[in-house]
Amino acid sequence: MTAEQAAQVVPLLKALADPVRIRLLSLVLSHEGGEACVCDLQPSFDLTQPTISHHLKVLHEAGLLHREKRGVWVYYRARPEALEAMTQLFAAAPSATPATPVTPAAPTAAGAGA
Repeated sequence: MTAEQAAQVVPLLKALADPVRIRLLSLVLSHEGGEACVCDLQPSFDLTQPTISHHLKVLHEAGLLHREKRGVWVYYRARPEALEAMTQLFAAAPSATPATPVTPAAPTAAGAGA
């Protein structure tokens, strides 16, 4: 991966570094027609509409979602080129052994009090 490619994918990864935003992107992708508005997404969360809208705005500003205003509602759709960039990132990574799950490292005693 080139430095330019890495710089292009960093904003996408930063935007996805939140469980709510990962779930929102997944819900938009799996919603009928591949698009959804906040009203479609809110029942899946114990969050207010403004909070969900904020997370969708972050995904939009990172380039992961396209948005289109229709009347009073804003509909979100995944941007295929952004998803392709993510796919290419992981396609270029060395493959892990499927039988070995990746688990987060346990905190060390030295880092516990920091």
